Formats: sequence, C-alpha cells, structure tokens
Amino acid sequence: MSINIHAIRAIYRFEMARTWRTLMQSVISPVISTSLYFVVFGAAIGSRIPEVGGISYGAFIVPGLIMLSLLTQSVSNASFGIYFPKFSGTIYELLSAPISYLEIVISYVGAAASKSILLGLIILATARLFVPFEVAHPVWMLLFLVLTAVTFSLIGFIIGIWADSFEKLQVVPLLVITPLTFLGGSFYSIDMLPPFWQTVALFNPVVYLVSGFRWSFYGLADVGVGLSLAMTMAFLVAALAVVAWIFKTGYKLKV
Repeated sequence: MSINIHAIRAIYRFEMARTWRTLMQSVISPVISTSLYFVVFGAAIGSRIPEVGGISYGAFIVPGLIMLSLLTQSVSNASFGIYFPKFSGTIYELLSAPISYLEIVISYVGAAASKSILLGLIILATARLFVPFEVAHPVWMLLFLVLTAVTFSLIGFIIGIWADSFEKLQVVPLLVITPLTFLGGSFYSIDMLPPFWQTVALFNPVVYLVSGFRWSFYGLADVGVGLSLAMTMAFLVAALAVVAWIFKTGYKLKV
C-alpha cells in the first residue's frame, strides 16, 4: 500500500500553521508557566531541600517539568486537532477523501507530537536560565522525548474522537493526566516516599516516563531504564491498538 505523502503533508502543514496563529497559547503560555515552576519550586522551595541523589533540587525537577508540559501539551494539541473537524463537520469530508486512516493518524499525531517536542526543547533551553545542568545521555533523552510525545499525542487523538463537547475535551487532561504527572515523581523521587506509597506509585504509568527521562539527564532513576523504555513502548502499542479499533469500528466517526 502506497502512502499519500501529499495528503499527509497538507494536513501536517495546516496543523503546524495553527501553532503559529496561536503562538501565545501554544508556546509562550506553557513556557511562562513552566518558568514560574522553576521560580517557585527551584528557587523558593529548592533552597530548603537538600540535594536529591547528589543533584541539586532545581536541576532534579527539570526533567519532570519538561515531562509535565510534554504530556499535557501532547494530549491537548492532538485532541483539539481532531475534535475541531468533528465540531465543524469537516471530518466527513476528510473521511470521504482519498486518504487512508493511517495517513490521517500520521498527519494529526505527527503534527501534535512535533509541537510538543518543539515546546519540550524550548523549555529545556529556558531551564538553563534558571539552573545549571547537563544531559548525560542526549540520544536517550531525545528517544524518550519523541516516544512520549507520540504516545500521548495518540492518547489525545483518542480523547478528541471520544469527546462530543469542549468540556469533555478537558476532562481527561485535567482530572487524569495532570494529577498522574504531579504524583509521578516530577517533583520528587519515589524513594523519598514510605514503602507502602512507593508500591502504590509503581502503578502510576507516568512514574516510568519521568524516571526514564530523568535517567537520560543524570543517570538517576526510580526504576530501571530498561523497564521505563519497555513501559513507554507498551503504552505506545496500547494507544495504537485503540486507534486502530476506532477506525475499524467507526466509533464516534460514522453516523
């Protein structure tokens, strides 16, 4: 089966162009919000917390804050990207066009992931203005960045198809993704928790994402990097399976 590169490029460029039209919401606002986290947690609170695993607290939270923005923005970008055609009714023109479901997913998820990766790199550069740090394994850092962005863009794509109102579009990011990220070791090591809560934390999927990403910076992890990578791939495969089922059954797409 040949891939319609022209269709993918057209949708991808349209979605990326929306980023520049909404630059304040898409890029500037998340960067400012993350900078405030650095000021509050890194400077104000960090001065009262000793080093974590030999890493200053300000530097320790850098991977967690990047991951927090990456997860929320991936879900938000992908969910709104596919929901708006549903809301406006243009989704039916897309479904009847000579473009496969695979090409639709590649276009929308690729654009959402690209935005999130770009934002993550901007936040990474911004973090250097607040705390000194080094990336011990840059290739692994980029790998985790790309895999996480694609996985959660797929999850956002699923949410965008499932939602039938703008309120539902915000339910999962606000009530599920953000709390899991805050409780997933973004601002602390789970080794600092009592034994019972350490066990509970291991059921939080975000722990594996944050841990693997932090390892790529400092060689410091709450769980083994192999397990983090395996769990990330498992989430990716699960999201792909759900997307495949949606297009196979026409769930929320066909009247």
